[in-house]
Amino acid sequence: MTATTSLHEDVVHAADRLPEVADPQKVAPRDARSMSKLFFEQLAVLEEGTCEYQYARNTLIEMNMSLVRYAAGRFRSRGADQMEDIVQVGMIGLIKAIDRFELSREVEFTSFAVPYIVGEIKRFFRDTSWAVHVPRRLQEARVELARATDELRSRLGRTPTVRELAELMNLSQDEVIEARLAANGYNSSSLDAAINGEETGETALADFIGTEDTAMELVEDFHALAPLLAELAERDRRIIHMRFVEELTQAQIAEHLGCSQMHVSRLLSRTLARLRQGMLTTN
Repeated sequence: MTATTSLHEDVVHAADRLPEVADPQKVAPRDARSMSKLFFEQLAVLEEGTCEYQYARNTLIEMNMSLVRYAAGRFRSRGADQMEDIVQVGMIGLIKAIDRFELSREVEFTSFAVPYIVGEIKRFFRDTSWAVHVPRRLQEARVELARATDELRSRLGRTPTVRELAELMNLSQDEVIEARLAANGYNSSSLDAAINGEETGETALADFIGTEDTAMELVEDFHALAPLLAELAERDRRIIHMRFVEELTQAQIAEHLGCSQMHVSRLLSRTLARLRQGMLTTN
């Protein structure tokens, strides 16, 4: 049996190895962590655009929504009226994390996804924290969005998704998100504003936004990694650059190099193992 035939059979039977999940949103976080690994394994060999690929991707999204709720909880002080927007924006971060995650990173998906989710939420606050003049088209879209949200909430008995709102309003999902963001453009708060609470006492809003920059701890590692990267062959350096700087998927890298995704995966794993061993020897 050739390697090409084996890969084809893996793709054909990948969906058969995926468990049926009746309600992914009800999967416990601990179970979601173990099941996610299985779904990511199959996502790597399934062809994009197929029903099996969409099933695996959508199940991953719904199973890991608890990560969005966990991350959104950090911003509870923003007020309950903004929590719905925070969760919706956090979902964008979750989807980006799923599309960019690969098992070859050898990190837990939760550790990889939370920074994406929190980063998307912080970007949302950065773009909407000040009262600004909102274009008329967004003012009108905001009003239409409120009506559509009320209609779908009444019809579905739950908060509608961005996709459902976009279909009802005949807009793209990006336009719906833009209208959501515009709704926050009318309010602003000072970062020095005092917040009184029984648990926290009197604190400033800025206390809930700023976080320690953990990336500073990586500076020493980057200095140790630089000479190891310089020793790599040109192709290996190019693959590392495309994967971790340009953030391309293995499939996209394979297209650039004119080889199979599995070959890229093997090259990447081999190169990362070499760099990891070099870092351990250096330290």
